[in-house]
Amino acid sequence: QGAQIIVFPEDGIHGFNFTRSSIYPYLDFVPHSHSGKWNPCREPYLFNDTEVVQRLSCMALKNKIFLVANLGTKQPCERSDPRCPSDGRYQFNTNVAFGADGTLLATYRKHNLYFEYAFDTPPEPDYTFFDTPFAGKFGMFTCFDILFFEPAVKLIRQYNLKQIVYPTAWMNQLPLLSAVEFQQAFATAFNVNILAANIHHPTLGMTGSGIYTPVKSFIYHNMESYGGKLIVAEIPVITTDYKTNLESNERFRENLHDSCRTLTSTSLDDEVCFKEQEETPGRVSEKGKEQSPPSFYAEMMYDNFTFVPVWGEKGELQVCANTLCCYLNYQRAVLTDELYALGVFDGLHTVHGTYYVQACALVKCGGLSFSTCGQEVTDATALIDFQLWGNMSTPYIFPLLLTSGITLEFADHMGWKNNYYFLSKNRTSSGLLTAALYGRWYEKD
Repeated sequence: QGAQIIVFPEDGIHGFNFTRSSIYPYLDFVPHSHSGKWNPCREPYLFNDTEVVQRLSCMALKNKIFLVANLGTKQPCERSDPRCPSDGRYQFNTNVAFGADGTLLATYRKHNLYFEYAFDTPPEPDYTFFDTPFAGKFGMFTCFDILFFEPAVKLIRQYNLKQIVYPTAWMNQLPLLSAVEFQQAFATAFNVNILAANIHHPTLGMTGSGIYTPVKSFIYHNMESYGGKLIVAEIPVITTDYKTNLESNERFRENLHDSCRTLTSTSLDDEVCFKEQEETPGRVSEKGKEQSPPSFYAEMMYDNFTFVPVWGEKGELQVCANTLCCYLNYQRAVLTDELYALGVFDGLHTVHGTYYVQACALVKCGGLSFSTCGQEVTDATALIDFQLWGNMSTPYIFPLLLTSGITLEFADHMGWKNNYYFLSKNRTSSGLLTAALYGRWYEKD
């Protein structure tokens, strides 16, 4: 089909459910920082235990295509190395990249392991990228890495990378961490192209791959069938350094004490200005309304969110936790029999990984009772025009916008304005599942 590069998923070659010793016979030896160029297809005799790497190299060479794949690798270590495991070897979850002539261009050892007891964390993070004649430099990292500063964010910032290859075996977790939802948000936040290959394993909740640009996505998400899919797309190379949301707002905290912000809204045709007042969470001074909706707590993504219900055809809401306040202006075309809520979380997430999250989220609840808010929902009918914003304390904000059937939309407007990050959308093409600002405050991990 004329593709120039192909990316395979994490765990695609070796699968799952092995122990440190049971996977050992299947591990390849891959020289990590090879001084000279090595072409495993043409020079198989240089190293022992390189069968998988040889096959991949020959595939790249035979088809004249750049190839990225994920495999298990081993590296002997000295007893004198304090980090050396007791069996005398490191075992890594490794990505390899080959040029169209079969040359091994780069290796990347996964840094943020997700309950992978057969593998070791490398002694130092790898900052890996490789060069191509058709799109310049590609950065490379794996799965869970996408949620952390090291090495993913540092790699992109330090080397000003614009294209990323991303093998993953991602278990979807709605409403905020579905694979395609977060992959798109990452491409948008960092203004990069991402080739994200997720393994297709519906019973493990692993599905959702895509080729993403900051303004368009080609995705495949299917929980029903076992058939995977090859996604092929032609996308523009990002060369110029657009002012990304991130870079133009590195100094956004300088005016943190502006007590008011103005946002002109296309959907509601008015200007909104909120004063930062001492108000109880969930209360908002609303024009012509005596009583604001009650705030309540519910668990979402294993975190204790504070919510307010989104009732009626239109309104203005506010909900706060710690230092974070989230605001919502909304208008519904038709009132449907569905409960939505605006939630806030500002704290350390501690289940299945430890990382600090600041989140403002408009979500569809699982049912009509408050306790169902935060549940996994895949279908919705409500069409809501909205503006969502929050006084985030971190510049790293991932804008999430997910609609019925796990489909993606792009916001009409988003970015920083007077220390508030905002996201607005008029008329999604299908029912709204999630609209959220997912902030990662890396320093507080």
